[in-house]
Amino acid sequence: MTSTRLHFVQFILQRNTILKCCVYTAFTTLFCFGLFLQCNNSIASQEHQISALKVEEIAPGIFVAVGEIQLMNPENRGHIANLSFVVGSKHVAVIDTGGSFYVGQRLRAAIRLVTDLPISYVINTHSHPDHMLGNAAFLKENAEFIAHKHFNTALAQRGEHYMAANLERVGKSGFSGTGLIPSTRSVSDEMSLDLGGRMLHLIAKPTAHTDNDLIIIDKQTNTAFLGDLLFVDHIPALDGSLRGWQSVMDDLSNQKFKRAVPGHGPASVSWPAGLASQNKYLTTLISDLKKDIEAGTPINEASQKAATSERDAWELFDEFNTRNATAGYAELEWE
Repeated sequence: MTSTRLHFVQFILQRNTILKCCVYTAFTTLFCFGLFLQCNNSIASQEHQISALKVEEIAPGIFVAVGEIQLMNPENRGHIANLSFVVGSKHVAVIDTGGSFYVGQRLRAAIRLVTDLPISYVINTHSHPDHMLGNAAFLKENAEFIAHKHFNTALAQRGEHYMAANLERVGKSGFSGTGLIPSTRSVSDEMSLDLGGRMLHLIAKPTAHTDNDLIIIDKQTNTAFLGDLLFVDHIPALDGSLRGWQSVMDDLSNQKFKRAVPGHGPASVSWPAGLASQNKYLTTLISDLKKDIEAGTPINEASQKAATSERDAWELFDEFNTRNATAGYAELEWE
């Protein structure tokens, strides 16, 4: 073989080697890029596992996620209360966050489907776990957590019990990430928040459903968020003062709200018509208990029969009525 042919063969072999290296390098690059995309898709898939809560726009810029009328359980993961958010031109305010971190995440996802505005305020209507155990989902928003002046005291007294009891009800997987988040700003009387062209008016109420009930009024639409001061379909649950609750609702019934968002029940009701069923229940409970107290009926017997005429009007009646009657008896017997 001549020198020229030898150099030509070596050149071809060299070119093939370079070509092979280029092909190998390109294949390796594409393979690694594929792994990168697969990893990112896996992370995105995990994020997408948090499905947004279904919400209803009950008035312009006001959205409500209706909770199940159930006790907390592994299936609902603590989504048993009505959760709301109000959108202004500059800020979003959340009103109650649900019964677990998971529910709070789903509420936050629902907000992000509506707006990218900062979630600046998280307002708790009271300290019961189904309304505030989702607060931790909003820590990354650097929001102010706002509640009644007695909220943090109630949280300190009962918070650990709420955590343990609802972990058992919801289950470890559904309760992961849940924590107690105290308010960073307290309402002792009244407070206003400007969401940007939209004012929210917050009013702390005396002991009624609890000793830390807070109502929120959207001035633009005259919508009142009443938390568990108002139950619809779900039987009222007493954790404060029976007489106090009746008094607060008598006062609110005279307010000219266009609509009210209950703590449990439909997304909203007309006002004051939406109060009628609860008012009838509380009035019946008081009347029955007063009769039994005057007749000397023991508390355990009276609590079993008080307001039973209301059974067919309410869901979860047997889960709460005896408890309501027992607390009511203990209050009314001192009158």
